[in-house]
Amino acid sequence: MPNNIEGRGLTDRELLQLCLELEKGRCHSINNVILETKHQGLREIYEGAYANASSNQYELFSIMDDKGWYKTEIASTGQINKVQELMQNNLHPDNQFK
Repeated sequence: MPNNIEGRGLTDRELLQLCLELEKGRCHSINNVILETKHQGLREIYEGAYANASSNQYELFSIMDDKGWYKTEIASTGQINKVQELMQNNLHPDNQFK
């Protein structure tokens, strides 16, 4: 794939990043439709489309991660505990007032 230095096109990294962003957007859009669709048959169609888009997104992410093009931070035990506590409080807000 040509590089972008002399305006000859997108690099492999740029192309994968664009594809990843498109799939992430597709996941968000399909998810919103699922949340607002009452017809069960239609929901199932969109759920299949979501599964496909999610799978594509993860595959693109994995390729970029393997090449070192998508850096993710490893969460510490403290960060994980903080999120778990936050989620438990948000899932059971009545427990905060006991």
